[in-house]
Amino acid sequence: MGLRINDIVPDLTVQTDLGEFSLHDWIGDSWAILFSHPKDYTPVCTTEFGAVAQLTDEWAARNTKVLGISVDGVEEHKGWKGDIESFAGTKAGFPIVADTDLAVAKAFDMLPAEAYLPDGRTPADTATVRSVFIISPDKKVQLIMTYPMSVGRNFAEVLRALDGLQRTFGQPLATPANWTTGQDVIVATALDDAAATEKYGALDKKLPYLRFAKDPK
Repeated sequence: MGLRINDIVPDLTVQTDLGEFSLHDWIGDSWAILFSHPKDYTPVCTTEFGAVAQLTDEWAARNTKVLGISVDGVEEHKGWKGDIESFAGTKAGFPIVADTDLAVAKAFDMLPAEAYLPDGRTPADTATVRSVFIISPDKKVQLIMTYPMSVGRNFAEVLRALDGLQRTFGQPLATPANWTTGQDVIVATALDDAAATEKYGALDKKLPYLRFAKDPK
């Protein structure tokens, strides 16, 4: 069975272009984003890694580390980063896991059961490896996204989702559809009106079970 929301991520030791480390040690007290790709030197993946690199300051502002994953080796990752940085116009300072044996892909259930790596493999052989995991400092999975090969991910949405997760983490709050930082949040029904008002101030009650409060940031 694959990882589910609130599962603790496996503490794998991984090889990356920036050295070897355990996932739990690397996460430390930070939030973390793991994003996987079918293969180095492929077009969509290059644009995605470039987008992540361009958001370096945004990840740092949110105490969030990012970790790329691809099935190629360390030397391929090092070479590919030159292309990524040329395309993105900025440094790609985050590590990329060399998941040549699919250990991470299998542990995180990124591949179908029949997946394999034939000699001379193409991106099609690892087509399902395009996933995003957002992990909280307690090492638990908070969000999972999986995309097909043909659709590049929207990292503005990953950033928005991260904001929502951080805003509601450990609090009786939720974010509505299309929420962005600064907009009103939803107060959980676990709090009655009196308790909700005491904790979050005046409520905007749209329905008995749909109550908004000001963003408590």
